[in-house]
Amino acid sequence: MGGQIATLQFEGQNGLLDLGWGHPDPSLLPVRAWNTATTNTLTTFGWKALAYGNAAGPGPLIEWLQTHLEAERESGADGHDFFISAGASHALSLLTSTMTVPGDIVLVDSPTYHFALRIFADAPVELMAAPTDSSGIHPGRTEELLLRLKRDGRRPAMLYIVPTFANPTGRSLSDERRRALVDLSARTHLTIVEDDTYRELAYESPAPESLWHLDRRLGCGAAVLRVGSFSKTVAPGLRLGWINAQRDVVRRLTQIGYVDSGGGVNHSTAMTMATFGRSGAYTEHLSHIRKEYRLRRDTLVAALGEVEDFVTIPKPLGGWFLWLSLPEGVTARTLEARSRRHGVAFAQGSQFFVANAGGHSQIRLSFSLFSPEQLVDAASRLSAALVEAVAG
Repeated sequence: MGGQIATLQFEGQNGLLDLGWGHPDPSLLPVRAWNTATTNTLTTFGWKALAYGNAAGPGPLIEWLQTHLEAERESGADGHDFFISAGASHALSLLTSTMTVPGDIVLVDSPTYHFALRIFADAPVELMAAPTDSSGIHPGRTEELLLRLKRDGRRPAMLYIVPTFANPTGRSLSDERRRALVDLSARTHLTIVEDDTYRELAYESPAPESLWHLDRRLGCGAAVLRVGSFSKTVAPGLRLGWINAQRDVVRRLTQIGYVDSGGGVNHSTAMTMATFGRSGAYTEHLSHIRKEYRLRRDTLVAALGEVEDFVTIPKPLGGWFLWLSLPEGVTARTLEARSRRHGVAFAQGSQFFVANAGGHSQIRLSFSLFSPEQLVDAASRLSAALVEAVAG
């Protein structure tokens, strides 16, 4: 007989506080509210909730999403500009297969979401880091790169970016650079894939305007595709998200063989999400987790204060992550060995760069998975490891 088949992607090790995983605290998942929404969905829609669905996604969810985003002043789209996906990762995979051909170049931010790099690597495309500085992607230097590539007969097909509460840095791109990127897309016809996964986890003030909405408000005619997800705001196990795209792109997505054959993607869960949203449960849940994750952020930032003499501790305005630059002479790899001996772990920065070509002295900490009390303990353990590393 084989061993027991695992149920979850990540199960913690006894005694180890692993801040490397960007997962929600299980205690914050809306189990009861989702159960109620499931029952109400079956009562309201009956067999329609269990049948083959519309290829682009069920109308009730698209209609609620449109209304919700408009209330947040973030839509700029009608119902034909939505495609319901099985989460953000699925959306990225679909867009890569739809918008690129073998040999194309996909430009990415540095650092960027590490699993996006994995997804792009599954396609016959070349990954290339876009020029950046301390403020993120540099639009002017990116345009120079585009011109060089085109002169060499190479096609840059897409630019992938997480401009709002980014994974891994927690930072947001400035308004000036957002406008410059939208202008760049409009002038060069470069498709921008905007991963907007963390938008609604804003803690101090509303999140910056998305590239998608900025383009539609200004009428630039840029090629911006926006990816959204309910994995962070509701639950990752739903495997539910969406794409905002031009109608011709949505049409191409609906004509993919398995989408057309399967009657859309994740129809029953999407119908339940529509009920969850329309009932007000989503708004109530979102308000609750914003307060909870803000508390966790504040707790971890404060608890790391004892190492501020040699590490700058950022305080992101949203999302789940802290991005730390280590003291001179300390690498993430050497610190990890010490940290694990103290019972704490993190994500090494190099995995967030194309071909691990950077980030060797950076680490990412996630404050989403653990309670405030556990975060205080984790910070104490990490601080002890850092003090040891600095002392040599």
